[in-house]
Amino acid sequence: MLFGLVLSTIGLSFFFSQKKRSFKIIFGIFVFLTSILTGITTGIIHKETNRSRHYINQITDYEKVHFLDLLLEEKLKSSPKSKRYLCIVKELDGKQSFGNVILNISKETSIKSLKIGTHLQVTGFILKNKNPSNPNLFDYGRYLENQEIYAQVYAKQITVGKYDAGLWAGFSNFRQNIISNLEHSNISKDELNVLNALILGQQQDISPEVLKDYQYAGAVHVLSVSGLHVGFIMLFITLLLKPIGNSRKGSLLKLCIVILSLCAFAVLTGLSASIVRSATMFSFLAIGTHLRRTTNIYHTLLVSMLLILLFKPSFLYDVGFQLSYLALFFILWLQPILSEIWQPKNKIIRYFWDIITVSFAAQIGAMPLSIYYFHQFPGLFFVTNLLILPLLGVIMAAGVIAILIAMFGTVPFYIAKAIEFLIRFLNAIIHWVASLNDFIIKDISFTAEMLWSSYIAIILIILWVKNPKFKQLVFAFSGILLFQAIIIFQKKEVLNEEELIIFNCRKKTIITERTGDDVTIYSNDSILENISNNQLIQSYLIGNFCHIDAKKSLRNLMYFKNQKLLIIDSSGIYTKEIKPDILLIIQSPKLNMQRLLKTYKPKQIIADGSNFKSYVRIWEATCRKEKIPFHYTNEKGFYKI
Repeated sequence: MLFGLVLSTIGLSFFFSQKKRSFKIIFGIFVFLTSILTGITTGIIHKETNRSRHYINQITDYEKVHFLDLLLEEKLKSSPKSKRYLCIVKELDGKQSFGNVILNISKETSIKSLKIGTHLQVTGFILKNKNPSNPNLFDYGRYLENQEIYAQVYAKQITVGKYDAGLWAGFSNFRQNIISNLEHSNISKDELNVLNALILGQQQDISPEVLKDYQYAGAVHVLSVSGLHVGFIMLFITLLLKPIGNSRKGSLLKLCIVILSLCAFAVLTGLSASIVRSATMFSFLAIGTHLRRTTNIYHTLLVSMLLILLFKPSFLYDVGFQLSYLALFFILWLQPILSEIWQPKNKIIRYFWDIITVSFAAQIGAMPLSIYYFHQFPGLFFVTNLLILPLLGVIMAAGVIAILIAMFGTVPFYIAKAIEFLIRFLNAIIHWVASLNDFIIKDISFTAEMLWSSYIAIILIILWVKNPKFKQLVFAFSGILLFQAIIIFQKKEVLNEEELIIFNCRKKTIITERTGDDVTIYSNDSILENISNNQLIQSYLIGNFCHIDAKKSLRNLMYFKNQKLLIIDSSGIYTKEIKPDILLIIQSPKLNMQRLLKTYKPKQIIADGSNFKSYVRIWEATCRKEKIPFHYTNEKGFYKI
């Protein structure tokens, strides 16, 4: 009823706007408000936890073992100890349920391989997503929740059930058969994993070293199946369909085959955010071509985004979705401006000039968001694209041929070795560019405020370049000044802060003391030697615009802001003369906590992640009895003074 009322109001305002100019503003306001209302409604409808049957609403005790019937949906990248799968919950403790979970199966188990679409009866623990236990770390729990995944299951016992044949399972296992045939074609492992990523969108098995090279070279987008790959597939299909005439029926048949092929390719490659976006956009372009209408590419971009988000609102939080749309928008908007700077007559030079302008436009659009998420910037991205894009076209052509052959059996030796050589050459180029460390800008501090202000500045500068008038110049300078003011303000805030942080670190103790942008780190000597490679510390430094000023070994007594912090280590030795405000227990000392509390009467007890959990439980119970606050970093996260 409400939806009908809204549509009627928009219809009336549109009717009157055609007759009277002043009603156009009212029509615009109604459309804007309707868009917001539609977005909110779609988000609420698709929020799975709003339904009582969702497993997160059925679990009352996370400590006990649960029994689940799971349907295997997708294979994920393995961790050092576990094989990981995305599963759909069908039953929980004998009750009907639903929702997505990540299943962790120990690599020591006898189960070696599982087909997508298999039912699993699992006995194990369910762990709800947690917030980061240390400051400035990537919030993996929130990331999973944005993908409608609210927990992980750690299996103790598994029984493999029946196979549930379905469209998704069929495509997934068909893809696995292709990969299996490619493996039997004697293509080397590293090259095969890159081929699987390029053509089939499967990045799970790419080695960390190869992935890091692609990141540092600014070519990681190549490994994500997106517009480049879908465009090539569409071109390939169009060429195959050329013998079909352009009559009305022939054109309609071509359109149907192209759209079905793009949809099948999207499902085959795993329906990632970037592939869904690309397949939807190229489908719109194919429809526009069939109708012989000149389509406004910006309208196509917006409509494809709207349709995708109506069916899958969680894609809005997907980094690949955000980066691909931003990059594409800036290519469409900025690349024509850049290409007008110089228009070479030579076709070969023009080809490479187009690659440079497209690369610059895409990077300018994606750069702020990329820095915000990854805190680094590859300075030689344009060199990488110049070197690899011509080669990538050849690899894609050979790869598609190999995939088509692999649908029916192993790939002939000469084709397999040709592809292996091409990908090895591609990896060698990427590795060479990535090895030029001086051109890779790392550990860039970049906040959400800086992100938004940088986009305002970039858009205003481009508007001035398009229309170089004094008014636009003033706006462009205002955008730059806003960006600079936010950087200065946030750095000034840091300089006025002092804090001491006790990190949560398994089997280790790390304490940082920060005064302004100077950080002193206290830890064991073995940890201090490799502190520059410690992800916890690097994330903290980047997030707070600071640097390491000093590294010191742990000591038993520390002073911070007129508070005494006494550290009791594995020796369990302490002196009675000191009266600490805060007591930090590390490395599982054997203590009589009741006697300790009577001796010191501290205001706060802290136990870090280096202690045995069994010891911590006893200490916590004693502190609760004595009504003294107890903070266990493994459960409550880092402690900050």
